[in-house]
Order: sequence, then C-alpha cells, then structure tokens
Amino acid sequence: MKRILTTTILCAGLAMFTACDNFLEENPKSSLTLETYYQTEEDIVGNVNYLYRNGAPSMLSDMSGAYRGSSVSVMNMVTGYFTNEYEGQEVDCQYARNLNRQSYTQSCCNYLTNNAWEKCYEAVNVANAVVKYIDGVDMNNKEQYLAEARFFRALNYFYLIKMFGDVPMVTDVTEDVDQITYPTRTAVSEIYTNVVIPDLQYAVENLPAATFAGNGHRVTRYAADMLLADVHMRLGDYASATPLLEDVIGSNQFSLTTNDDMALGSAYNKLRENDDLPEVIYAYEYDGSISNNGNVPVHAFNLASANFFSNTSTGNHYSLWVNVFGVSERYLNVYESDDLRGQMNQFFHRTYEHPVDHKVLDMKMLCNWYWYDKEAILNTGVGTKDWNLYRYAETLLSAAECIAQTSGVTSDAANYLAEVKERADMNGRSASEIAAELQGYGKQAFIEECWKERLREMPLEMKLWDLCVRINKFPDISSTNQGQVTFVDLIGAKNGSGATFKDTDLYWPIPVNEIQRNPNLTQNTGYSEK
Repeated sequence: MKRILTTTILCAGLAMFTACDNFLEENPKSSLTLETYYQTEEDIVGNVNYLYRNGAPSMLSDMSGAYRGSSVSVMNMVTGYFTNEYEGQEVDCQYARNLNRQSYTQSCCNYLTNNAWEKCYEAVNVANAVVKYIDGVDMNNKEQYLAEARFFRALNYFYLIKMFGDVPMVTDVTEDVDQITYPTRTAVSEIYTNVVIPDLQYAVENLPAATFAGNGHRVTRYAADMLLADVHMRLGDYASATPLLEDVIGSNQFSLTTNDDMALGSAYNKLRENDDLPEVIYAYEYDGSISNNGNVPVHAFNLASANFFSNTSTGNHYSLWVNVFGVSERYLNVYESDDLRGQMNQFFHRTYEHPVDHKVLDMKMLCNWYWYDKEAILNTGVGTKDWNLYRYAETLLSAAECIAQTSGVTSDAANYLAEVKERADMNGRSASEIAAELQGYGKQAFIEECWKERLREMPLEMKLWDLCVRINKFPDISSTNQGQVTFVDLIGAKNGSGATFKDTDLYWPIPVNEIQRNPNLTQNTGYSEK
C-alpha cells in the first residue's frame, strides 16, 4: 500500500479542504493513502484549494509574524530602501539590507529560505498529484481545476527561481519513500520552457474569463495572463507579454479605482479599505472568522504606538506593534510634490489622529498607512483586508512598457501610462493631456518613466527587487530633489543603505539542510554549504 509521505525536498503534503461560503476553509486530514484518495471530485477540489493558501501565495502575502513581514518583504530589503524595526532580532532583514548575507548563510536559511524551499516544494508536489490523477476522476469542470493546479505549480516555481535561481525541476508526485531521489539543480531556462510557460499557457486557455470576485475568488484567465506576462518580462520577451496584457485590458472587466477627493476618499484609501474592487485581478483572501490577515494592521504603526493605543478610549487590541517594512524618507523622493501618492494618509503616514479621542500620535518615522485597518485597530483586533497580488494599475504599467520596448512610444503606450499618472495628479490634468506630453519622450526616457511609475504606484506591494533584477538596473533616488530617480547598473550600485551590490546578491542561499541531505545539490556562489 502506497502512503503519501512528507519529505524535505519533494513533499506531498496532500490535504483535504472544503469550501465554505466562497472562502477556502482549511480542514486538513492526515494518513491518506492513494487507494482511498483521488476517487472523487471532492478529493481534487480539496487539494486545489490547498494551493490557494500554501507555498508561494503565502510567501507573497503572509504577514502573520509578530516581528517580521512576509517572505517577499525580506527579499525586498536588499534594496536598502526598507527596514524592519526589529531587525536586531530578525537578522536576515538586516543582512539583506546590508548586503552581507554571504557571511551568515545558516542564519539566512533558518530565518527565511528553509521555509520557502519546503513550503513551495510541498505545493509543487500537491499540484503534481492533481495533474497526475485528475484524468481518472469523474468530475465537472475538470479543465478548470487542472488549470488552477498548473497555475499554482508555475507560481511556486517562479517564486523559487526568483529566490534561488536554478532549482530541481520535479513534475511527478512523490508517493512512496522508495521513490525518493536526489535531484540536481535544473537550469532556469529549462524550468521556464518545460513547466512554467506551458503551465500558464494552459491556464490562460482553460480558466474562466471573469473577475476574481465574480469567479468566487478563484484564479481566472486574467490572473494567468498577468503571471505569464510577468514571466515573459523577466525573460526580456516583451513581445510575448504584450498580447497577454492587452487581453486583460481588452476584456473591459477591469478599471482603475477612482478618486472621490484627494483625502480619505482617494482611490488609494479605497484600495486600502475595500476588497473586490474592479481594479483587483488576483488577491490572497482573508476572513475574520476563518483566516484573518495576522498582524498587518499593527504593521501600519511602530513600536512606540502600543502605549499610545493603551491610553485611548478604544484600548490596545494587539500585543505587539512593529514597523516591519519601514520606508526610508529618501524613498519619498520618487514622488513629485504634486503626486497624490506621496502625500500623507495615502500610502504612508508619520502621525495618526485617533478618530474618537482625537489624540495625536507622532511616530517620528514613516509608517505604512496603506495597511491601516480602522476596525481592527480600534475594535476587533482582527484584520480582514485581502492582500492584492495583481492590480489593473500594474497591467497598464506593464503594457505601456512592453509596447515601448518593442514598438516605441505609441499612442496606446502613452495612454496606458497616462491613465495611472492621471489618477495621482493633483493639478487636475486629464489623461489625454498627460499622454500628449508622454508621446514627446524618447523611447528610453519613456521606459524609465514606466519604471519610476512602478515605484510610485506599488511601494508597499514588494515588487521593487523583481524590477531591479529584471532590468538589471537600480533606482538611485535623489536624497534632495523630489521626483529625481536615476537608473544605474545594478552590480556595483549602492543600495538605499549605502551597501554595494555584488553578483552574489542576486540570489539567496540554498538551504544548507537540503544540501546535507541531497549530495547532488550545490550551493549558490558566495554562500557556505555548511
């Protein structure tokens, strides 16, 4: 009798989940065998549901730690523009920011990469099992669930590639201890060609052409479009990315959130407060009674805030307050003075006025207003805001850049970029006026404006390091002049904390424990194997 096992590198981790009111409720079962499993539609759906909340989606979204942010937040610390207020304890954050991880391999593995490796490969193995056995199950919507499994397999491999570079490519499920092998690292190009790209192409072709909310919070064709476009852009294949992005735009199912005013009624505050807006293409879902978003609400403040809230009429509903992804003052200079996103109480804040007592808290540092949850902070201690992974604003920015990269500054490229810029413009300029100005840019200047706009539009969505690696450039933000950003070669550049980028800073260490268990694994250059 074959038993589904959990191993370090190739982990089955097959678990049963059931749906609950359109939310993917978690209810794991253990000691399952293949003789009794993968017999029903419920078995397939349960394992696909598992993929929504484990592996790479969790790496991108999980802010449940009291002292640290998500896995991807730590990866973005290498830019030097962000810091963890508790980095003396969460040392991998400090090593990342100071670009000296190579001297602390084991600590980086213990704090970050062990978990990322294990959880992503667990998810890969679950996806592999769905792919292998779904044909033998009598069920409805078989193509959709297979497409979802392949979407998440691709997402997990993409995350592993971005963290480690070459990694073992495993496409069959591990079911028996006798099957366990010791795979070597596979070239990134081979993983893209044989798994990631074909998986996502299948997902685009077989997932529903619907919005995330309209599809019961399951991934859609347009989420697959965005992820596959990301992959092609990472590979420098902008021509292949363009039609995927135009598929999202041409669907007419998405739109930018609008401003009611330039204060708390702005689009950015609506995005902060509300789920399921027409701008959201794919999000990690949270719920107050089943799975809340952990410490995101208190990560909108800093250590000094706990005492302040303890002395208010609403009280302190959390045990620890930490600014785990603090933005440097220098980063604010990506914004011109008339850019709404650079104003306080849009993405960032330094002071907070209690809405009941009207006491004012001065945090004496930039904190993340975009993560503020009024109900959680003042009343419940339970955050429920979804974490947006792809927004329509990113679609427009990516499409504008891809068109410019391949065809120059066309009217479509200018119009897409202008839509995003118009929303943030405090002078009332129309998109057509902005587009007319952009069409006067040279090709490289326009592309760099697209890069700058990504920094302005998504400062807290932890996508800056991905941009740096993709374009092999680093944004040198002026410490004195608002809006002044110069893109310099990444290797040899100084990050936001004054450390110099080396070739070995592009990736994190392969977990030392894995190397010790698998003699065929090799370590990334610059890191220790012990």
